[in-house]
Parts: sequence; structure tokens; C-alpha cells
Amino acid sequence: MSNPALEFADARIHPDKLKSFCVEAIEASGLSRQHAEQTAEVLVTTDTWGTFSHGSRQLVPLLNNLRKGGLKADAQPEIVDQGSGFVVVDGHFAMPMVTSRLAMQAAIDKARSAGIAYAAVRRSGHYGAAGYYAVMAADQDMIGLSMTNVDVCMTVPGARAPVIGTNPLAYAVPAGTERTVFLDIATSVVAISKVIAAKTAGKPIPEGWLVDDRGRPTTDTSTYPDKGAILPMSGHKGYGLALMIEILSGVLTGASFLSGVKPWLAPDPEPADEGHAFIAVNIESLMGVETFKARMDAMIQEVRSAPLAEGAERIYMPGEMEWERRDAAYRQGLQLPDYVLINLFNVAEQTGLTDELAARFDKE
Repeated sequence: MSNPALEFADARIHPDKLKSFCVEAIEASGLSRQHAEQTAEVLVTTDTWGTFSHGSRQLVPLLNNLRKGGLKADAQPEIVDQGSGFVVVDGHFAMPMVTSRLAMQAAIDKARSAGIAYAAVRRSGHYGAAGYYAVMAADQDMIGLSMTNVDVCMTVPGARAPVIGTNPLAYAVPAGTERTVFLDIATSVVAISKVIAAKTAGKPIPEGWLVDDRGRPTTDTSTYPDKGAILPMSGHKGYGLALMIEILSGVLTGASFLSGVKPWLAPDPEPADEGHAFIAVNIESLMGVETFKARMDAMIQEVRSAPLAEGAERIYMPGEMEWERRDAAYRQGLQLPDYVLINLFNVAEQTGLTDELAARFDKE
């Protein structure tokens, strides 16, 4: 029997309508209106970039964390220490998107006078797409960096078991007539969701994605994730970046690190205590913003004008595909993948909003 959510597989939903549903569902789960709106803004912006793995589909595990105590609906993130160029934020296990927005904005505000500022976050959880917070800084004429540690799921060179998380890193840089340049990547060779998708389909994976429980390369996903581990991107390079992120977002912030971070996707999750790190660089402290943006435009245009490889149609800057997808989402509406639809309708059923969600789609 097919899932009723799949009746909407060919339908589209405007981002603003999806956002309003998310706000209602989150508010119905116990969050304040303000916190619900901030969370929905992060998730739906991520959907418009086409990064559906970290968008509104995450409502299911986020709301499960609220129900089971991994997150606290009435918690308020708090700045507990600060100096001229730093802040320390205790998330108190509030919704991580709320905590992260507060922390990134605090770094931006500090950077206006300090030139560069660092925000450390502890007692938080899975904050979604790292790129959202980096872009917050770029939108305010600053360079933004965003990173977080996550629960252990990736091995390192020489090991045969998971040692560290697939710790993501994002940056965003404003330009002039060109769009903001931004990159959001995990430090693993591939997203874990792709390994799970191959396992679900009963298909092998390319060599170089996984090692088995003896540390040998494998294309067999049958025992993953109970046994084996995903590999870091580019071997020791990805490992080194992941470790840097662990230090800046876990060790230095006072959050848990490595095996101390609890898995947020567990059926009965405990507070994860992930740590986040945000850095804002005030361009104006170094040169005029318009001068910098003109220089960025010149750089972007030089990269784009490089001779094309055979079969290539164009050269993309980091983030350019995401901005084009976002433009299309607002023009045509979002066509959500099946797994996102299923998650959204599960949330709608849990919160009594099934009819309200269905009514927001435009069927052809």
C-alpha cells in the first residue's frame, strides 16, 4: 500500500507555505512562536537550496528529541561569558537553530568593533545546515565561518572503527553584482545518507566510501552502520579538518567531544551536547566593503572565464547552484523528494495538521 504522502510527489509547495506549516507544527510541539519561526526559517531556507537532507525533513528527529528529552521546548539559549572578540553561549538544549542564530549574530555584533569575533556554543544539538549561519554573516557584509562537531561515525587513517564525527564546515563571502560565495561540506568522503540509501536499495557502493569492522575497504553495506565506518574525504586531509572542527567546536567551547557526543538520531535520544563554533570577519576593518566586493566580483569572473573542459557547459562558483535553486523555488515552488514528503506528513499526523499541510500544495 503506497504512502498517502506520495500523492503529492508531483505537486509543488511555495517556500512560504512550507515555512508556515513548519511554524505551526513546531509551535504545536511546545516551542514559542518566535523559536518556531526561527527554526522554520533555517530548515526551509535549506530546502530552497536543494539540500533536502538538512531541511524540513529533519522535523521528525527534532520533534522526537523534544518529546524524548534530547531537546527542551522551553529552554532559552544564554550568553554566559564574553569579551571584546568572543562570546560563549550555553544553549541549555534549546532548539539548536535558535541557539545558533543567536550565537552567529553575537559574533557579527562583536566583530563590528573587534574586527573578528568567535562564538562558542555548548549544550546544543544538531543545528542543521552549517551554511545557513555562515550566510548570516555574508548578508551583513562580513565573512562567516560555521562549524560543529557531531556524534562519532567516521574512521581515521590507521583505525578500523568510528573515531570522530563527519564534522561539517561552511564559509560564506559577500560579493557585489555576483552572488554570495558559500560552501557547506561534511568532512567525510560522502554523505552517510547515500550509504544508507544504497543499503536500502540493496546496491553496492563505490570503493573508497566504507571500511569493514577490520578496517578493510568494502563495497558491502549489509552490516553498516552496526559494523564498519565511513571514511574521511581525501584521507588524512579530511581527518585533519575534522579534528580542527572538533577542537574549535567541541574542546574549546566546553561541549562534549568525540565519544562524549550523544547520537541525536537515536530512538530515545539523550541531550547530544554538540558544540558549535562561529566566526565573523568584519571586512570594513580591513578595507572598504565596496572595494572588497568589487575585488570579489573580479575574482569570480576570472574563475568563470577559465577555458572549459571538454563536455563542460559552465563553471560554477561554490554556492551558485544553491542560489539558482532558491530562485527557482520561489518562482515555481518546491518539488520535494519522497523521503521529505513522508517525513512532513508524519509530522502533520503527529500534530493534527494533515489537512493543513495537504492544502498548501499546488497540484497540476
